[in-house]
Amino acid sequence: MTSPNFGASSTPALHTQKIKPIVYFIGIIAALAGLLFGLDIGVISGAQQFIEKEFHIGDQQIELIVSALLWGAVFGTFISGILSRHLGRRRTMLTSALIFVAGSLACAFAPGEYSLIAARFFLGIAVGIASFTAPLYLAEVSPQAVRGSMISMYQLMITIGILLAFLSNTWLASYATFGGVTGGHWRVMLGIIAIPAAIMFLGVLFLPESPRWLFLAGRKEDAVAVFKRMQLAESEIAAEVHDIEESTKIKQSGFQMLFQNANFRRVIGLGIGLQIIQQLTGINVIMYYAPKIFTLAGFASVSGQMWGTVVVGITNMLATFIAITLVDRLGRKPIMYAGFIVMGLALMTVGFLFNADIAKHPNLGFPAIGALLVFIIGFSMSAGPIVWIICSEIYPLTGRDVGITFSTATNWLTNAIVGMTFLTMLSTLGGGNTFLLYGGMNILFIIFFFLFVPETKGVSLESIEQKLLAGTSLKRLGK
Repeated sequence: MTSPNFGASSTPALHTQKIKPIVYFIGIIAALAGLLFGLDIGVISGAQQFIEKEFHIGDQQIELIVSALLWGAVFGTFISGILSRHLGRRRTMLTSALIFVAGSLACAFAPGEYSLIAARFFLGIAVGIASFTAPLYLAEVSPQAVRGSMISMYQLMITIGILLAFLSNTWLASYATFGGVTGGHWRVMLGIIAIPAAIMFLGVLFLPESPRWLFLAGRKEDAVAVFKRMQLAESEIAAEVHDIEESTKIKQSGFQMLFQNANFRRVIGLGIGLQIIQQLTGINVIMYYAPKIFTLAGFASVSGQMWGTVVVGITNMLATFIAITLVDRLGRKPIMYAGFIVMGLALMTVGFLFNADIAKHPNLGFPAIGALLVFIIGFSMSAGPIVWIICSEIYPLTGRDVGITFSTATNWLTNAIVGMTFLTMLSTLGGGNTFLLYGGMNILFIIFFFLFVPETKGVSLESIEQKLLAGTSLKRLGK
């Protein structure tokens, strides 16, 4: 691979072909994993106060209940690479759907806080597997011209899941009792996720296997059959087959590449850095603890807090369409630069307003929430979908399982740390300084993107791989 021929592929023809409806059907079904992911993120914020009352527990136990799912996701991510390589992407997604069903029901029937923590850890395994496999599958099955939009669909499903969780939480929280049990509605909040998980399982049964995985398994004819099922033109199929066959000439496995190939280690470092950045933007601080933040902003009633989370969910979902619309037109990096500026300024505004003592100046609560919603827009149009897109694009085919294992596990590790420390940061630094810290980090992340991150819009996965293994700098792996 010392002298790669970057002009050999005929993939530019992909941009001239009309994308068939079957492609979008495959994308939507695979992205249902994101819906379940979002439901599990959103549901716990509304359930916290009722769990706290029923089990008579405090902030530390709540942090453990919130973060247990995240630590389970770390474990799920580490086993995902093995599962997806040996079982295939499709059967791995089926496995995650089954664990979603079982884990959701275990949470709903947990008799105490420790059994709930264990059930949330088990459920987190499904979240980790899904967050690993779904973007990987979408990257490998999507035509080049719409790859960014297809992977963004996964992020859109996450935001829809969060919104649906916030809506169901708000509806259920409006009842003093449910099924004759005071506070029993939190069990329905957690258990109802088993229904969309079962729907996802049934949907994935109709999906084809990733053609790139089929090539790795030596099943070329089956891979070509998948491309034909997607109704790709013969020229597109020929281009895809040519590029994938070139990639499979690399005989090193992912772990061999990790220890023997410095270029592969470089791109793993990039993926790790991207996922740390996504979590340190501060997004899941808001998603996990939205009612708490609304309390800080002066919204004392449970009803006001819960409807506030719904507004957050709607904003989060709608802003994701910005990325879906623009990511394959403007590119990844311009949108990310705009997103970091918006997120940084918005969170610093929240911090300054909180430091102005909203308790004494309640009229500041509404502009603080307004700035928070601006932050949500900035994240949903940029770091939310685009980090997943780039991490699904930058790894070589034979090392993609290992690379995405490292980057996705990093996401969940950082996520767990954020989830476990936010309430502690509020009590030690104060609400204002906590948000100022997160806001300042967003501005600094622009430097990282400028120095190290490639623009991958309109570039084939195989072209990125060739450049990487030829020693091209990270920033120049794309266009």
